[in-house]
Amino acid sequence: MTPTRELGASGLAIPPLVLGGNVFGWTIDKAQSFRILDRFAEAGGVMIDTADVYSAWVSGHQGGESETIIGEWLRTSGKRDQVLLATKVGMLPGEGGTGLAPARIAAAAEASLQRLGVETIDLYYAHQDDENVPQEEVLAAFGRLIDAGKVRVLGASNFHAIRFKAALDIAARDGLPHYRVLQPEYNLVSRRKFEGELQDLCVTQNIGVLPYYGLASGFLTGKYRSDADLGKSVRGGRMGELLKGKGGPVLAAMDEVAAQTGASHAQIALAWLAAQDGVTAPIASATSLEQLDELLGAWDVTLASDQLDRLTAAGA
Repeated sequence: MTPTRELGASGLAIPPLVLGGNVFGWTIDKAQSFRILDRFAEAGGVMIDTADVYSAWVSGHQGGESETIIGEWLRTSGKRDQVLLATKVGMLPGEGGTGLAPARIAAAAEASLQRLGVETIDLYYAHQDDENVPQEEVLAAFGRLIDAGKVRVLGASNFHAIRFKAALDIAARDGLPHYRVLQPEYNLVSRRKFEGELQDLCVTQNIGVLPYYGLASGFLTGKYRSDADLGKSVRGGRMGELLKGKGGPVLAAMDEVAAQTGASHAQIALAWLAAQDGVTAPIASATSLEQLDELLGAWDVTLASDQLDRLTAAGA
């Protein structure tokens, strides 16, 4: 039986891993994406995370490629009732303008619903804050989607603590929908954007937290150990910076925990995240079935308190 956790006060419950859809139509094609999605659902996975902007950064792409593949998979697999869909608005300009302009939110939601081939988005995020639009107008625009049955739950990604608290306060004051989920960048080597005021706020307000970059773009898998390893990926430059910083001590601590538990580095990184206050589940993507099976194995990894403390101290 797959373990599940309540996603804050959203009314949703999910296992402690969310499947990232950023790779669909980008680094893997439709056929491989379907295989990944099939395996995830068969294993008891529930939430799939995507965004309208995935993968507009690729030459020849316009955005919506990931949503389109997920929508085609839903139609051919018949598994809509088995999964929860999370997508985002705010980074892809288009009909209605840019950012979180109310007209943009309305148009983007319709486009996402069409690509996904569904009537309702289970979790709809403001992909990033937009200080050019009053938060009252943003929340009211999301509220109209909820009232129309097009969105179930609201989330926010890439918000600073002050702005996120302001949005929650405005929602309470004006009777507008609340953000129930936060998606921050957070992992063993990147902690300053979440820990502290933002994490405390999420715990106090019962906000479900679904961190992205849980594996630090692959660094926490342990495959980058030396200058020679940096050439393995286009991300090598960033990996070099991590190695020179706290990445080395973190990997050393992970090596010790791996020796004690038999878990892989990726599983340890995800299990550490899942054990942090406020965190419901990390988000991670896979480009092969082997990678996905390894990620799913994190469900069965429970780290002892001394192991958690050692990892936390290494990345402080």
